[in-house]
Amino acid sequence: MLKLATLAVATMAASFLGPLQTAAAQLTYSWPSNVGSLNPHLYAPNQMFAQASVYEPLVRYRGDGSVEPWLATSWTISEDGRTYEFALRPGVTFSDGTPFDAAAVKANFDAILANRPRHAWLDLVQQIERTEVVGPLAFRLVLKAPHYPTLLELSLPRPFRFLSPSAMGPGGTTAVGIRGPVGTGPWRLVDTQLGVSDTFESNPGYWGTRPIFDRLVVKVIPDPNTRVIALQTGEIDLVYGAAGQIPSEAFVRLRQMGSNFAAAVSPPLATRVLAMNSARFPTDDRAVRLAINHAVDKDTLVRTVLDGIEPRADFLFAPRVPYADVGLKPYGFDRDAAARMLDAAGWTLGRDGVRAKDGRRLAVEVDFVGTNAQQRAIAEVLQSDLGRVGIDVRLIGEEESSILARQKDGRFGLIFGETWGPPYDPASFISSMRTPSHADYQAQVGLPDKPGIDATIAEVLATTDETERRRLYAKLLTTLHEAAIYLPISHSVAIEVHRTSITDVGFGATINEIPFAAMRPAAR
Repeated sequence: MLKLATLAVATMAASFLGPLQTAAAQLTYSWPSNVGSLNPHLYAPNQMFAQASVYEPLVRYRGDGSVEPWLATSWTISEDGRTYEFALRPGVTFSDGTPFDAAAVKANFDAILANRPRHAWLDLVQQIERTEVVGPLAFRLVLKAPHYPTLLELSLPRPFRFLSPSAMGPGGTTAVGIRGPVGTGPWRLVDTQLGVSDTFESNPGYWGTRPIFDRLVVKVIPDPNTRVIALQTGEIDLVYGAAGQIPSEAFVRLRQMGSNFAAAVSPPLATRVLAMNSARFPTDDRAVRLAINHAVDKDTLVRTVLDGIEPRADFLFAPRVPYADVGLKPYGFDRDAAARMLDAAGWTLGRDGVRAKDGRRLAVEVDFVGTNAQQRAIAEVLQSDLGRVGIDVRLIGEEESSILARQKDGRFGLIFGETWGPPYDPASFISSMRTPSHADYQAQVGLPDKPGIDATIAEVLATTDETERRRLYAKLLTTLHEAAIYLPISHSVAIEVHRTSITDVGFGATINEIPFAAMRPAAR
């Protein structure tokens, strides 16, 4: 079965993309799994970095928070904020030779909207009223109401990226599969060996600057320690992505090795947090949530568990995130203050060192992915720190699917999560707080002002007035901070380590788009 599946994928790719070329230069990367079938309009098991390498958006996100023209060269927005008209880039073709035009754009939007429930997390999908072909290279998007993050959400790695209409499923659908991964991007998938590797080649018909490397091989290496060995032995050229790609101590060691390797850390991109369940005892008590925020020594945690790679986080979003710097006061580490808060709320310290109130022990669960060594280490620090103020912590390590199920149905005390980073933060992330399938919704559902929080989210997404938008964000972020339903730990970063045989390795504007096309062999 494995050989047949591998052959089927390779044959499908070849039928659309042509035969393998002899690579003049090859860049080798690694990932924990195969990249998937690379349906641009669906999610797991499709891997975002690979989707973003094959498929392109109308507009592209920039590191300064703005968007720039990409497959659309320009756009206009109506005064009421509901109608967007895009002028499309001329002369662009998909890698199978099909023209990229307004009809292709509409076909992709139609395929996405035909599967609207699958994209319920993204508010833009719900706001689209209709799409229109205005001319061969002119496309119109009409919304039901103003939605200020429209351009940002059109720049996401999925689902608003473009597949050749000839590669869609029956009747122009993509919800149940595609005929092949055919985009307009700089790379095309040409071979998949299940459990072994995925091979991409540079797109010879690419409209932009073609990659220097002819071939990109992504080796499947699930284990972070094995990935370190592969880098050291030259099996791979590059490690890039979230800090968990390799153990943090290995990153520090490689960064110090000098001549054979170069390494860097990106600016903060997202926030590692634990969400606290406001609808479940004992974290339904705000005093408990406040005490937890004060009881954790995050500076020591960051230094010892994260090797100082990720900076401490005090708020849900880093101050550099648009609209997030609203002057909030952090809950600093203060074990005595935590104890006083619990005393004042009636939580009495027992002889066993655990507090209780009305005959019920102050015991909480911390839920984490059992195979994630970093989450486990952080959870163990929390267990120790909270135990010092009389909170008993039970660690629940389960497989990832079980943790995701807990996030969706609210069966958690404290549970690990992250904000999504740019360009999702803050708009797309706060929009998802209204969806029951997310831990953020479940964490907030016990708050008396949950209806007001959701109403504020709807207001901020719809406003076209910048001053009012800032006011609403300040109101929302202040409400969430004062409710103390999040325990921010650190700001997630991207790391990269590469062999000095390659150069021009930099960070993209988002963690999900890796700038392979800019990398090149080092001069000999």
